[in-house]
Amino acid sequence: MRTTRKCRALLSVALNLVALLFSTTAFITTYWCEGTQRVPKPNCSKQRRHNCIDYGVNETDQSKVHYSWETGDDRFLFRRFHTGIWYSCEENIHEAGEKCRSFIDLAPASERGVLWLSVVSEVLYILLLVVGFSLMCLELFHSSNVIDGLKLNAFAAVFTVLSGLLGMVAHMMYTQVFQITVSLGPEDWRPHSWDYGWSFCMAWGSFTCCMAASVTTLNSYTKTVIEFRHKRKLFEQGLREEQNYLDQEAFHYFRDRSLQSISSTVEVYPGHGGMSGTRAGLVVGGPGTGPGPSLSSGPGRGKIRATSASIDLGENTDSLGEEQC
Repeated sequence: MRTTRKCRALLSVALNLVALLFSTTAFITTYWCEGTQRVPKPNCSKQRRHNCIDYGVNETDQSKVHYSWETGDDRFLFRRFHTGIWYSCEENIHEAGEKCRSFIDLAPASERGVLWLSVVSEVLYILLLVVGFSLMCLELFHSSNVIDGLKLNAFAAVFTVLSGLLGMVAHMMYTQVFQITVSLGPEDWRPHSWDYGWSFCMAWGSFTCCMAASVTTLNSYTKTVIEFRHKRKLFEQGLREEQNYLDQEAFHYFRDRSLQSISSTVEVYPGHGGMSGTRAGLVVGGPGTGPGPSLSSGPGRGKIRATSASIDLGENTDSLGEEQC
């Protein structure tokens, strides 16, 4: 049982560690959602000769009217962007590199409170994962007592379940805020097409591993408790059977001892006088040593001779023991 419990504890620790790594990576990266944005093409310059509008005249001449023969989507440039909890970064069309802006500033004012609540939930999610992971490691490596290990196991399961619920709520709130920002966000930021990125997948993968770790921990706790109850029941049943056996043995022992004690105090001897050899006298007790008048009237002091109530040993051997008992 100890080996099985250790294997389950190792599995819980591994799942919790994966959930912690995934959640932390998703929280600090900016690939929750990614796609393209449609922006007007910039004018061609010496630094940029592609994906730009070339008028074919001197751009510094303000007196000339510039015409562009491009129509439809040809007039626009589709630049890639990716967004996380903290920042939204898009491709810089004027120079190499990316330009990042705070996603909290891009979100509509009515949704910023929900976004901050999502951020707080994500932080609590990671903190509770750390607490659950610490308790699991403590139960696995430093708990020699089974009862203490069960208590740590139960607390770890509770913290892990709570962290999973907070993570689920945080992911759902962020998804809601992002979808509203797509519709009501700034014109120069609104995506033309978008999809969820690998950070979003890692966040939900972290939630899945977290719940799997909590289920495994609860399973380990309940299974250990059931095993202990079953063993306790078997132990109590064996103890009752042993007690009944000991009671029977003690009964037989004391009954035999009582019979031996009674038989040792009974003395059967042959009778005196003109009686035949088939009659005998019964003497009970030994020499009288206590105070008081003597009950004997013959040379055998301290004995009671019951000659008038003598017993025929040849005919009543079985009733002798019953009368004495």
